[in-house]
Amino acid sequence: MGRIFVTRGLPGDALSDLADRHEVVINETDEPVGHERLLEEAKRSDALIVLLSDPVDEAVVRSGVKCIATFAVGYDNIDIDAARRHGVAVCNTPDVLTDATADLAFGLLLSAARRIPESEVFLREGKFDGWAPSLFLGMPVAGRVLGVVGAGRIGRAMMMRGRGFGMDVRYCDEGAMPDEEAVAARKQDLDSLLAESDFVSLHVPLTPTTRHMIDARRLALMKQTAVLVNTARGPVVDEAALAEALESGRLFSAGLDVFEEEPKIHPKLMELSNVVMTPHTGSATVTARGRMAELCCGAVDTVLSGGVPPNSVVPP
Repeated sequence: MGRIFVTRGLPGDALSDLADRHEVVINETDEPVGHERLLEEAKRSDALIVLLSDPVDEAVVRSGVKCIATFAVGYDNIDIDAARRHGVAVCNTPDVLTDATADLAFGLLLSAARRIPESEVFLREGKFDGWAPSLFLGMPVAGRVLGVVGAGRIGRAMMMRGRGFGMDVRYCDEGAMPDEEAVAARKQDLDSLLAESDFVSLHVPLTPTTRHMIDARRLALMKQTAVLVNTARGPVVDEAALAEALESGRLFSAGLDVFEEEPKIHPKLMELSNVVMTPHTGSATVTARGRMAELCCGAVDTVLSGGVPPNSVVPP
C-alpha cells in the first residue's frame, strides 16, 4: 500500500478503485495546488497524479516519489531528464484521447471555415432578418488542401477525417508515417506545406524545437484564405503574431483549443470575431477522460506493485 497525491479530482471511478488498495489524497479544490504544496505532498507520497498545468520540476522529482502519472498525452510540464537521473517512473495517457482530440480539431476547422460561432451570435442577438446572398460567406472545406503538422496518433486521425471530406491531405513530420498509404497523404517540408495548404492543423508536442514553430515568418507564408487550427500546445504558435495576422486580414481565421500563456488568452484574440476558441477541451468526452483516469491510476498501481506500466514515458 502506498500514498498517492492527486492534484485534482478526476472523472469516473478509477480513483475510488485505487483507494481500495492505496491511500489516495486528492486536492478537492478547483484551484491549482501550486508548487509549494505539490512539493510538500510529494515528500510524503509514493506517487503523484498530476495535470498538464502542474509544473513538476527537479525538486518535486527528487522528493522521494516512485512514480508520476500525468493526466495527458504531453509531458512537457515534467522534468523528464531529472526523472531519468533519479529513477522516477513517468507515465502518460496515450491512445485513449486520439479520436476525441481529432474530432475537436476538425470541429474547430469547420467552425472557423464556415464562421459558425460568429453567425450564431449574430442570430441570437436578433440581427437575422432573412437570407442574404453575402451573409457570412466562409471558406469551402471539401476537396481543399489539409496540411497536418505532426504525424503522431492524433495527427493521423486528423488526416483520416480530412480524407472523409475528400481533402488533399499533406503532412510534415521528422519521421516516417507507418500507415502513409492508409491515409493517402503526401509528405512535405513545413514551409511548402504552409504555403500550399488551405487548412493547417497542428499536432506536435511542445519541445524547444517546436516552440514558436508557427511565427510571423511562417504565418506570412500561408494563404490569405487559410485557416490555422491548434489543438497541440499553445506555445507552438507565436500568439501575438497570430493575433496580428488575423486582425490585419492576412489570415482568414483560426481555431484554437490551447494558448501560449494558458489560461490567459492574448487580449487581441478575445476581441476578434475570426478566431474560434475552446478552453482546452480536446479530450473532453466522458469516455476519453474516464479512460485517461484509468490509465493514470493503473500506472501508479503497477509501479507501486513492482511492475512496468505499458504507458511508461520513463520506465521505473
